[in-house]
Amino acid sequence: MDGLLANLFSSRFVWGLALGLVLWAMTTVRAFFRRRELRQEIDRLRTHLHTKLEIDAAETERRKAEMEQLKKERDNLRITVQSLNQKPGRKEIRQFYIYQTALDIMFEKAPGFAPAWQVTLKEAEQRFEKSESGVMPMLKRLMPGGQDRQVQEYDGLSRLPLNDSSK
Repeated sequence: MDGLLANLFSSRFVWGLALGLVLWAMTTVRAFFRRRELRQEIDRLRTHLHTKLEIDAAETERRKAEMEQLKKERDNLRITVQSLNQKPGRKEIRQFYIYQTALDIMFEKAPGFAPAWQVTLKEAEQRFEKSESGVMPMLKRLMPGGQDRQVQEYDGLSRLPLNDSSK
């Protein structure tokens, strides 16, 4: 048996086989450790990706909520602007400014317009003052309501520029 073992260890084939098995064992152990490292790296990257996706999802939800809030505010502001534009007196005030601008242009362009306008304006003011005298207009002036106050503001606005233009 000793001779057989000595023969085996002296054979080049056995040495090559032993060397191959040792190299294979080293490569297998090394591959095992490398595979373990790569799995740990994949797990770390997977965790990192999961965290990143959670952060992005939270940010996306926050942006969606913010966008919805801004849309609601925009719609509310649009409705508010529409309601303010439709309040009584707004159209009349706008129309007044248009008429005032037209009167200013007419005073500049038509030389005979100013005296005729002044006479007509004084006559209209006298009629308006006659309609204001009495008990009911006095009560309205003492206790102005919402729409009455707007009419008074409109009257105040309409008289100021007209009196200024008559000077």
